[in-house]
Amino acid sequence: MKSAKLAAALFLLCSSILAHDYVPADEQDHPILLVGGNLFTVSGDVLNGTDLLFDNGIITQIGRDLVAPPRCEIIDVTGKNVYPGLIAPVTSLGLIEIGAVRATNDRHEMGRMTPEVKAHTAYNPDSEIIPTIRANGVTTVQVAPDGRLIYGRSCILNLDGWTVEDAAIKLVDAMHMDWPRASVVRAWWESRSAEEQRRDMRQNLDAIKQVFEDARTFAKARALDPTTPLDLRLDALVPVVKGEIPLFVGANDCRQIEQAVLFCKEQGIRMVLVGGREAWKVTDLLKENSTPVIYGSMLSLPMRQDYAYDVPFKVPKVLKDAGVQFCIAVFSATGVRNLPFNTGQAVAYGLDHADALRAVTLSTAEILGIDDQQGSLEIGKKATLIVSEGDILDYLGHRVTTMFIDGRAVDLDSKHKELNRKYRAKRVR
Repeated sequence: MKSAKLAAALFLLCSSILAHDYVPADEQDHPILLVGGNLFTVSGDVLNGTDLLFDNGIITQIGRDLVAPPRCEIIDVTGKNVYPGLIAPVTSLGLIEIGAVRATNDRHEMGRMTPEVKAHTAYNPDSEIIPTIRANGVTTVQVAPDGRLIYGRSCILNLDGWTVEDAAIKLVDAMHMDWPRASVVRAWWESRSAEEQRRDMRQNLDAIKQVFEDARTFAKARALDPTTPLDLRLDALVPVVKGEIPLFVGANDCRQIEQAVLFCKEQGIRMVLVGGREAWKVTDLLKENSTPVIYGSMLSLPMRQDYAYDVPFKVPKVLKDAGVQFCIAVFSATGVRNLPFNTGQAVAYGLDHADALRAVTLSTAEILGIDDQQGSLEIGKKATLIVSEGDILDYLGHRVTTMFIDGRAVDLDSKHKELNRKYRAKRVR
């Protein structure tokens, strides 16, 4: 009994420590007019010195010298840049707080196959990390679980809300998995022989094929007889095999990518490639099969020793030139705040600035299936946007001054800023 009470006390203590103090914004209750900003619409041209009006969380007018409606709040953003909110796919934000503390890590369940997992059930809307992400312009994230083979379903959330339901855009949007290794590894950390590795690869591929076949059989059985016993794992895969939600497949080696694309084509599954470090080697295959790429290795070392140092930096440019749909990501929780700066690296290595901005806004929204709501500044879309002094993709030149999510003015303070103020004061004293 004493142990149980102690555990409960520790849990409550950790919960309070890991909760930020910033109050979610109230619903928009009056029109807001941004005057004189440089509007980076993403879907069209950059509109310099242009006004933007939104009401009830929706963009209603874009143009010069707009007339403010009654009760309108006017915000002068002359000389500042107005962007759609940045969107970060495949993150673990809200699922992990402190890597060294197991009790704050809810990224994955035990086992090789856990498709029934839903990320939103473990999401912590009070994570201290969330305000640090917002500070650099990220308004929306896809939160995905982690695991071994098939590890569950992600959700798409706005980074403001009392609960996960408040923040939700889609509570279930995709299934996630890692493709099995496709080659033998000879490294100090690999204790298995080459034959053992090949055997495990065959077994993993067979297991993946079997579970999708079982899901199809289960779906047919339930359609014919609704009293068929429910299997939560197979039932979670039914929307994938029916093409209702995509399958996000983690793969980096070009052989993995080829296997995954051909498997999904054979199965009639909508695939999104996650990782894609060697996607530049198979662009024809990706384009032919309309397979989008979520590229997350902008600042990594080259994958192989004989690659040039700048290969990872040039992948977005190669994908763009090949006509492959892509977006840029940072696969972590704390690192998501660097998303715009990773994207700026792609600009430095050949990607056009407009295409780079698209890779963290509209292209991401298209891949996630929310481009009808977010990703660009257009009349009728959600007023989820940011105002920045300077280029949002420039680490040194940007400063996000204002953020709106669905028209709500979001508090941009964070633990990082608190600590900055604290130690600046110490220096003065």
